[in-house]
Amino acid sequence: MEVQARAVVQRLQNAGFLAFYAGGCVRDALLGLLPKDYDIATSARPEEVQSLFPRTVAVGAHFGVICVLEGGFEFQVATFRSDEAYVDGRHPSGVTFSTPQLDAERRDFTVNGIFFDPIRQEVIDYVHGREDLAAGILRAIGDPAQRFREDRLRLLRAVRFAAILGFTVEPETWQAVQENAGEIHVVSAERIREELVRIFTSPTRVRGFDLLDASGLMKEVLPEIEALKGCEQPPQFHPEGDVYVHTRRMLELLPPETSIPLVFSVLFHDIGKPATYSLDPAEGRIRFSGHDKVGAAMTISVMERLRFSREEIDATAEAVSNHMVFKDVQSMRVSRLKRFMARPYFADELELHRVDCASSHGMLDNYEFLLKKREEFASEPLIPPPLINGKDALALGWKPGPKIGEILEAVQNRQLEGTLTSREEALAWIKAEFPAG
Repeated sequence: MEVQARAVVQRLQNAGFLAFYAGGCVRDALLGLLPKDYDIATSARPEEVQSLFPRTVAVGAHFGVICVLEGGFEFQVATFRSDEAYVDGRHPSGVTFSTPQLDAERRDFTVNGIFFDPIRQEVIDYVHGREDLAAGILRAIGDPAQRFREDRLRLLRAVRFAAILGFTVEPETWQAVQENAGEIHVVSAERIREELVRIFTSPTRVRGFDLLDASGLMKEVLPEIEALKGCEQPPQFHPEGDVYVHTRRMLELLPPETSIPLVFSVLFHDIGKPATYSLDPAEGRIRFSGHDKVGAAMTISVMERLRFSREEIDATAEAVSNHMVFKDVQSMRVSRLKRFMARPYFADELELHRVDCASSHGMLDNYEFLLKKREEFASEPLIPPPLINGKDALALGWKPGPKIGEILEAVQNRQLEGTLTSREEALAWIKAEFPAG
């Protein structure tokens, strides 16, 4: 991709325009990281960019942004600009094409305001971003409060960059984040979700969790997590502390790479506990009866509010709803156990169970049992093709209706348990067990 990006810059420069790499790709390269994409800033106007490249898309021509398609990759090519007044807390009312320095000074953080000329191999830094990169500091460009008033999404971006880069947020910048946290609601739910996903699917998710909390953004965007603080748990099962501490500890135990449903099921698996908390006066024991089902309903509500996809919502809510079922796996009949393990999101649910136990009482017997069963069942499909179908039941004289479904399920149970292994055995068993037909 870098070869194609450099070719775009070369063509712009050959035409007499200034053109540099800009933003995150420069930051990452200076940190020794591989950029995920390349943005290009140029003195060429949008129509001039379009005239130089045969394949372009005017994704934001009003703001000077043209998407250039080159060598199978897409590159955002933006004209150097200054922003006019921000009226909605997210977007400028207009732009004025300007100079590289003014373009750098309108950006969010110094580490994102550095340019790089790949042809001359020169860093162009008007905002002292290289100094902050070397020091591991995240600093807003100019007046921090003004930067956040212009674009409220920068509040969450500050947390994400500080977490992922492992940087310290400069004090004035951090103060401005805390003072403006309540304004995050002007940002669309979709953009908030995108930032949360990036924070929590990163290997640095625990630092992101802590920064969301310390900034005041957690209670604004995920008040259900904030409510876990101080919700005590029975110490014999949860010696680690309250539900908030337990949830944070689970995040620590996740592997670096996780799916969206897994990490959000960790966050939400116990959000039903505050609403179901009770103290048994006879035993003096804390209980959370039904917190799994209450939590699943809350999970759906939270994720719909944040505009997650239906598939992500269903997978996460199912994990939350089923996380207490794992305590019963060793007593399940084989047929039920196979059905439980064959569900589409089981792998994530099993990992949720592991970190749930490891972060609290430490008993992993059910997890280890399931690992052994997964190995034992690996030689054939958990749910093999059925031995018989509805037509077979009708041929035996049964009339259409719910009873046929009960018969087919009974046959499949015995197939899963290995007591029926052929169509002939299944038909003979039906004749013996359901002679009325």
